[in-house]
Amino acid sequence: MTARSAPSPGAGSAAYVLAVADDAMVYAQRLGEWLTNAPQIEEDMALGNVSLDLLGQARGLYPRVGELDGTGRGEDDYAMFRDERQWRNVHLVEQERGDFAQEMARMLWFAAYQNELYAALLGSRDPVLAGVAGKAAKEVRYHLDHAQHWVLRLGDGTDESHRRMQAALEWAAPYVDELFDDHPIAVAAVDSGLVAKPPSELRDAVQRVVEAAVSDATLAMPEAPTWRSRGGRDGVHSRPMGYLLAEMQHIARSHPGATW
Repeated sequence: MTARSAPSPGAGSAAYVLAVADDAMVYAQRLGEWLTNAPQIEEDMALGNVSLDLLGQARGLYPRVGELDGTGRGEDDYAMFRDERQWRNVHLVEQERGDFAQEMARMLWFAAYQNELYAALLGSRDPVLAGVAGKAAKEVRYHLDHAQHWVLRLGDGTDESHRRMQAALEWAAPYVDELFDDHPIAVAAVDSGLVAKPPSELRDAVQRVVEAAVSDATLAMPEAPTWRSRGGRDGVHSRPMGYLLAEMQHIARSHPGATW
């Protein structure tokens, strides 16, 4: 029998940081799809900038994952050369681009979540994670403000925009709970001082922000969905994820080692 190599002492921390990075990386890819598809050119630029912010968060975290897991891998290794089952992002960020109202519903929940998450990471014992959180905390406040603005504009606009924004909140609802699941990796990260709170303790603050935006927009919070997503943190993804990775990784996998 061949002996298995011992896991790196930082393997647990690496798994947690990887999940944070993967959420940002996958949502950056989805938001990049809005370039030339947003309702106005200013929104092309705005969503492009949000995408670049998220990409920057992932780029700051992936090299740290390589240090913690002992592999020494870099950002391209994690972003371009992992298969679907190796990704640890939640299902919310991988869903296909729908209409603009759906994107604002998704951004509202995700930005509100990241706002609380990065606040909980500011005092992390890991200096790289704390440093990325310090910069990202400023960025996601803008993302949240942007989503709140559009939810209000659409919800309190025409009958059609109100209907679409309400439908968008209903669409997002089944993917929300997964953000706040206390996965064992996240619980271990709290115990080790990597993050101040488990995901479940972020929910009340996030819920208040979302409910306030929905109320201001003359919309209603959806009823509890009849099903909910789960499994992303364990590498079990929904159908759109494979297509997203195929597009995102195509060039890098077709020309490995290429530089420009």
